[in-house]
Amino acid sequence: MTSSVVRGVGAVWHRRAMPTTTVPDAQREISLLRLVAQGVVGRRETPREVVARLTAVQAQDEAGAQLSIALRAGVPRSAVVAEYDAGTVVRSWTQRGTLHAVLAEDLPWMAELMNVRPMAAQAKRRPQLDLDASHVARANDATVAALRGGGRLARAELMAAWADAGLETSGGRGYHLLSTLGHAGLVCFGPTRDGEQLIVLVEEWVPAPRTPTREEALRELALRYFLGHGPATVPDLVRWTGLTAKDARAGLALALDKLATLEVDGVTYYLDRTIPALLEKHRAAAEATLLLPGFDEMVLGYADRTATVPAPYADLIVPGRNGVFRHTVVDRGVVVGAWRAVGSGRNRRVEVEAFEDLTPAVTEAVPALFAALP
Repeated sequence: MTSSVVRGVGAVWHRRAMPTTTVPDAQREISLLRLVAQGVVGRRETPREVVARLTAVQAQDEAGAQLSIALRAGVPRSAVVAEYDAGTVVRSWTQRGTLHAVLAEDLPWMAELMNVRPMAAQAKRRPQLDLDASHVARANDATVAALRGGGRLARAELMAAWADAGLETSGGRGYHLLSTLGHAGLVCFGPTRDGEQLIVLVEEWVPAPRTPTREEALRELALRYFLGHGPATVPDLVRWTGLTAKDARAGLALALDKLATLEVDGVTYYLDRTIPALLEKHRAAAEATLLLPGFDEMVLGYADRTATVPAPYADLIVPGRNGVFRHTVVDRGVVVGAWRAVGSGRNRRVEVEAFEDLTPAVTEAVPALFAALP
């Protein structure tokens, strides 16, 4: 149960009836280091550089992904859209069976490396949808015919082309076929039209893909993950990539000479060597109150999220464990509540569900942070 009160202008507050959770100092420090490594504080990079730093940004919720990137870059969301339109950043199924925003040049090798297991899972799913390999082949051919030569189609337009080719798209079949072609590296989401990303052929939209060997790809993936997400563990890398533990460890072994290690409670974390000094330089900003989108990499980027999300709060940011992550209020590196926008125009304000008693500094900061969101 919750009780609600109004505190200040521009915010509605709810307090969940549960005790405040104490986070060990060592775990809080890990979260603060991650805020710096991820560029939430301490850096000002272009949207392209933000995506490069994070390697892949969870983007099933496209609005959330745009906000995650824009917050780190300190730019309007339109600047993120401009990267999509310019073809420098794309959105596709790169790992774990879900959509991510990645550098266009990275998409082909990342999809090839990480999509083996998701594609096998898709094949097992097809009989439940009354689909088989022949339907995938027909969707492939119809898609190439519709998009070849620079074609750009909205999802509904591509589904219409499939219907014309005799393919049934209802009951989840259309999305399954689209994600199958995305996993296979045929299509991705590229430029925008009227706020919607359009589907394009990867081979045309990404004319100069990088082509590392498998060994080079494993090394690069591990190195970039730990540089952009560390301190993190091997299980974190396994969960984030969807790779086998064997492949994850092989990549780490190749990248280890470029990383630092941190031992906390008998657990080994890997990170960028420069991050501890960068945190000291920007500690005040890292410990300040922050508003983050629901699917932000600070939460989604790890198998063990307890450094940022105390265990008692885990189900509160994913109610019913339905996979839909709420926006979070973070203070001194730790989630202390959830937020959402309510109303519109002059009546638009932030509504916060506090998971614990919040300090006056937090309650004063939230409305201004909300008003400043890109």
